[in-house]
Amino acid sequence: MTGLSPEAAQRLKGMGKIEFIALMALLMALNALAIDIMLPGLQQIGASLGVENENHRQYVISAYLIGFAFAQLLYGPVSDRFGRRSPMFFGLAIYVVSSLAAILVPSFAALLALRFIQGIGSAAMRVITVSIVRDVFGGRAMAEVMSLIMMVFMVVPVMAPGTGQIVMLFGEWHLIFVFMAVMAAVIGTWMYLRLPETLHADDVRPFTVRSVLGGFRIVLTDRVALCYTLASTFIFGALFGFINSAQQIYVGIYELGVWFPLAFAGVATFMALSSFVNSRLVGRFGMRRLSHGALLGFLGINTLWLVLTLLWTPHVPFPIFIVLFALAMFQFGWIGSNFNSLAMEPLGHVAGTASSVLGFMGTAGGTIIGAVIGQSFNGTALPLVTGFFSVSIVGLVFVLLAERGKLFQPHNKPV
Repeated sequence: MTGLSPEAAQRLKGMGKIEFIALMALLMALNALAIDIMLPGLQQIGASLGVENENHRQYVISAYLIGFAFAQLLYGPVSDRFGRRSPMFFGLAIYVVSSLAAILVPSFAALLALRFIQGIGSAAMRVITVSIVRDVFGGRAMAEVMSLIMMVFMVVPVMAPGTGQIVMLFGEWHLIFVFMAVMAAVIGTWMYLRLPETLHADDVRPFTVRSVLGGFRIVLTDRVALCYTLASTFIFGALFGFINSAQQIYVGIYELGVWFPLAFAGVATFMALSSFVNSRLVGRFGMRRLSHGALLGFLGINTLWLVLTLLWTPHVPFPIFIVLFALAMFQFGWIGSNFNSLAMEPLGHVAGTASSVLGFMGTAGGTIIGAVIGQSFNGTALPLVTGFFSVSIVGLVFVLLAERGKLFQPHNKPV
């Protein structure tokens, strides 16, 4: 990993690259924590709050993602006007307070409302973190840093379900929310003490309706940014679909019981490894070559997975399921960070607004797609596998539109 450029060092004012990556990764990881740590507790939450339909437990995830999606539209323009730090601390405060309030919920509807509010707070970590990275880095350097951030970020899905299960050994599901609040407070304190303001004075944009709409227009009329965002949206939708139905598949179909977090962690480990490998290779081969190859690999694996699922009755054996799923997620690790960097690359002058619009589209669209996949669960893995195959096709179409039909064409020199 190369050191900081003089410009990056000036923006960070004494913070080293490793510390910067670790802090950015943990800020983003609060989102994954809010989703994945809940999975072992969904059954207990449903029983505690009188949820009869198993599929309705998934709303604990969906409510959070809906709030997370829509709030992203606000944080970007605000951070382009008032800087990165203050809006981030505002979001962290919402995250902490809503987590603690969830301890006292009297009903499932109240819990869903607080999860929606928690998602609103968490959106700051998604939007502003990407904006901060774009403030400091660009091009392949940004892709390298984002890959390393995603690698650390993926450690959370490895640990979160197991952590949630351990937390519940000491009490009921309410303690999970206490844990989330404490983690957010600790990470927020670290940021307050160490990270300076990264928004350059020349990049400050006025916070007016005209300015915000103008920024949205810039983002939505850029073919490359829009198409890569739409491709990411569909592929992330498959991941959300898996998260929604993971407990039902691992525990309900394959009867893993207490081993469910271990299986979940194993796949997440492949994603983390993929992000690390991407960070080592992207400077040499470029974002397009790596992500386009991974997308074709993702499609090929999902095609095989669908064929085997259709032929095997009632479901493929667990070793085959987990191997194919892990291989698909390894490709996903190369797709996610590179597609995000490709979408942001032409939009550095409106990084906050761009991160808002692209994040909203990706999360809102991914949530809807994931909800459709999750709510289609019928006691088999077929809806999930069909979903993975379908988003592969759609993602490839959008990448071809972004690149005018030509894959693997490098646009940037290494930096």
